[in-house]
Amino acid sequence: MDRRTFLKSAGTGMAGAAAVAGLAAPAIAQGREQWTMVTSWPRNLPGPGVAANMLAERITALSGGRLEVKVSSAGELVPGRGVFDAVSEGTAQLYHSVPAYWGSKSIGFLLFGSQPFGLTAIEQSGWMNHGGGQALYDEMYARFNIKPFLCGNSGAQFFGWFRNEITSVDDLRGLRFRTTGLNSEVLSRLGMAVQAMGGAEMFQALQSGTLDAGEFIGPWTDSALGFYQVAKNYYTPCIGEPSSAEECGVNMDAFNALPDDLKQAVKLACQSLYDQVLTEYNTNHAKALPMMVKEHGVQVRELPEDVVVAIGNEAGKVVSELRDNSDDLVKRIVESFLAYRTLMTQYMPHSDGGFYKARVLNYSYPTA
Repeated sequence: MDRRTFLKSAGTGMAGAAAVAGLAAPAIAQGREQWTMVTSWPRNLPGPGVAANMLAERITALSGGRLEVKVSSAGELVPGRGVFDAVSEGTAQLYHSVPAYWGSKSIGFLLFGSQPFGLTAIEQSGWMNHGGGQALYDEMYARFNIKPFLCGNSGAQFFGWFRNEITSVDDLRGLRFRTTGLNSEVLSRLGMAVQAMGGAEMFQALQSGTLDAGEFIGPWTDSALGFYQVAKNYYTPCIGEPSSAEECGVNMDAFNALPDDLKQAVKLACQSLYDQVLTEYNTNHAKALPMMVKEHGVQVRELPEDVVVAIGNEAGKVVSELRDNSDDLVKRIVESFLAYRTLMTQYMPHSDGGFYKARVLNYSYPTA
């Protein structure tokens, strides 16, 4: 899907914006219940918009049609950043978004989405399922009357799109840069003027010159939004967001009112989509990147090592400071995250990391 086609379809959805007041209780007819899912994405946005549709379909299917989920995209019923409050207050039953958007409510939310120099997508799932992360995730969101589930991951996100090359840390200072989550705090400490905005707004800001650089998701989604038209330098490594979890937040009262089998349907729908969404992202990212290079002149570049180290040092300082947070729950989240990260950083060089290094060595192997 090219940017013009996508934005045309996205604009159609935005034009239908309506007040949230009409949502109220779920529709119930002949033993069937209908829920509204509000999302942070334009309708059918490649990546998260598609994933939201998949989740709605999966819940409906696993419930045998007894729990039907209808998707309301960003701006149709509530703004994209308003979905958390809508579900917390019960004006919608569930949302599809990312934890990185809720840092203003508690910085503890940010660790469940992505962490600069933190966990990969598989490690994030491991922390949640086997390292104590899910219990802390539940405890944090329960404060806001929400039952949370991870339901996907966009994988390692490129560092960002830049108009000009980056040769030193000094080149970062003063740059107006779009990002979210803990990455915002880390990069602001290096002198970047960090801004938060949606993907469509990021394109417009880059085009008009009010933004110098930015990151959104990855090659698949970024190509659909047309960032290659307004910036040609696409930087790695993926240190700012080595993974970015997508989540489904369910109104706690609505969830608790479900019979056990429908609760299980919601849970299994989210769990089963995590890997499916991740592999769809990775497959389409891998297809979109060479297309942008060959057809649109994108230059894939790597940050200088001293820049990477400087960002890593600031990331370490930010996480260390979180350990001293006055909120005991945030402290426990940080300690749990660090324990799992340490476990993985000790093991992975002998596992996936070792294999990745070996796979790129100069040896004879057939290609497609």
